[in-house]
Amino acid sequence: MNIRNGRAIPIVGEDEGSDLLSLVAYLLDQGCHRLALVDVDAARGQGNNREVIAQAIQKFHAGRSKVCIQVGGGIRSSDQAQFFLDRGATWLAVGTILQRSPVMVEQLLARFREHLTAAVDARGGEILPSGWGGTSLESAEAAGKRIGDFGFKRLLFLDLPAARPVVPDFATARVLSQSSRLSIWMGGSIQTAAHLAQAREISGIQGLAVDGLLLRGDAALTASLTLPGC
Repeated sequence: MNIRNGRAIPIVGEDEGSDLLSLVAYLLDQGCHRLALVDVDAARGQGNNREVIAQAIQKFHAGRSKVCIQVGGGIRSSDQAQFFLDRGATWLAVGTILQRSPVMVEQLLARFREHLTAAVDARGGEILPSGWGGTSLESAEAAGKRIGDFGFKRLLFLDLPAARPVVPDFATARVLSQSSRLSIWMGGSIQTAAHLAQAREISGIQGLAVDGLLLRGDAALTASLTLPGC
């Protein structure tokens, strides 16, 4: 789920969003064991939502005995990483610093390798360097190779929809998986039960991230998900 101004917002559109903790409670009721949270404000350098994310982590842990929680968005120092791990995060997604600060990437890997996920954002196959925006001259193949060379164990591909109807970019997912030599998680453009079915046929995709706001509004999508523990 993407968080801006303390609220869960959709990945596309101008919806003002929903109360994050209420949405976490709904997902727990649906049997979810995995939760991914992205601090959009922190990713864009426009403040942060650390406290409400910490509350969401606490609530999710309280509702399940075994969970996986990933936090991303603006994690660019050891102190920020430690903050979320101390509050119960399982994985930490880093993206912007992959291109801008390889030295910091190495420092984070030295301390938190088992917890780190490399995050790659793209729109229409074009790699985005920061906070869902900007432009990058890097290809998907080069991005994947660099992530593999760093020694990451997980890769999250956030495929931001470029137009409607939304069509998942499985071609870029394959390139990232092959060049990084990693099985990947894919999100962003996975928005229907049909997308879930298509993704299961794509070599290299280990798992999918689906917007919690979509799950609340689409019973067919929710019914199509399998919800394993960690």
